[in-house]
Amino acid sequence: MSVPLLLEAPRRVGDGLGGYVVRWAVLGRIFATMQGGSGRIGQGEVGPESVVGWKITVRGAPEGDPRRPAPGQRFRMGARLFPIDAVAEADPSGRWLVCTAREERQA
Repeated sequence: MSVPLLLEAPRRVGDGLGGYVVRWAVLGRIFATMQGGSGRIGQGEVGPESVVGWKITVRGAPEGDPRRPAPGQRFRMGARLFPIDAVAEADPSGRWLVCTAREERQA
């Protein structure tokens, strides 16, 4: 567990015109191990983008604990973003969590 990551969650903030915008709030800093997976080229908003799957392992935390990552949240490493798709216990005791995430970059 030597890779420091920020765990972020989306928050709706009023835009002053009756709508809202999404802002990302930092929930905390956690340490992880990261294993890159397969990649592909996808179609992004402004053209082709590279999409790489990641398995990110972090220390376990019980359901409902703010330190437990959840789908819809993301990890940040500097300018790199890793949206979380799924979270599962890596062992029966729940000491470790494996987060399936992806990284998208303009190709």
